[in-house]
Amino acid sequence: MSPIAIEAENLPQSRSFMRRFAGAPLPWIMPVIIVIGIFYLYPVIDVFRLSFTNATLIGDNQQYTLGSIVNALSSPQLPDILWATLIFVGGSVIGQQILGLAVAVTVIRGEKRGLFGTTILRTTALVAWVVPGIAGGIIWQMLFSEAPYGALNSILRLMHMPTVAWLSDPAIAPWSTLISNIWRGTAFSMVVMYAALKSIDPSLYEAAEVDGATASQQFFFVTLPQLRAAILVNMILITIQTVNTFDAIITLTGGGPGRATEVISLYVFNIVFRNYDLSGGSVLSVLMLIISLGLAVVYASFLPKEEEQ
Repeated sequence: MSPIAIEAENLPQSRSFMRRFAGAPLPWIMPVIIVIGIFYLYPVIDVFRLSFTNATLIGDNQQYTLGSIVNALSSPQLPDILWATLIFVGGSVIGQQILGLAVAVTVIRGEKRGLFGTTILRTTALVAWVVPGIAGGIIWQMLFSEAPYGALNSILRLMHMPTVAWLSDPAIAPWSTLISNIWRGTAFSMVVMYAALKSIDPSLYEAAEVDGATASQQFFFVTLPQLRAAILVNMILITIQTVNTFDAIITLTGGGPGRATEVISLYVFNIVFRNYDLSGGSVLSVLMLIISLGLAVVYASFLPKEEEQ
């Protein structure tokens, strides 16, 4: 048999193999799996491994031990760190949700009425989101500064009101960092809420108007129930993002005064890069992961099921 005949005989088989290859999902998603495994999964596995060692940044004699876990979790500073984190994360989630929804509702209603400035409002809100955390911390440090050039205290002086120790008072500094983080994250919530509001069926509001519902009643009994899924998903994203936030805090307060604004992400940074304790930082990183996943599971349990939708 000639080579041409053999090639013609094998051609249908090769085409059949290519069709099966093209229809199988694994070959197409394998590059993504490889990238995720190298850049995401392997570091997570290595963090778990390091948490069971006594590794440091200045030594290479690693030994597997449970001592690092015991020392990290029994640290006397950890309860204060977790409390500061709770205030920072809880306040950020609530504040960003409320302000983001308020801005989104304002923009939607302004667009319906053809009011001037809705695009400017939306763009202005997005500016805060694209500003890097370090730059945002520096901006708020100048605003909260207790020096003569501090913007907020200068306004208070002009109004003949007493100045405020925004960054040096342990009772006020956590709220100052909270305000700066809410300012930064409100734009993300606004984008999520704006998209969710756009997807609500207008016939629901028409039916509510026919039934004589007021604007406030439409908001609480039509808008909010329709935004339930978006609110919960936004809470998951904000929580994970805020638990891992430390760049804005390190430039605004450095974690001070004392440890009043030292959240767990900044605590991990200080342990690893200032105390050179790689194993202790790994233990606390795993703790951060558990906290984030636990909160995400709690939020996800309230998501509407398919039969409810």
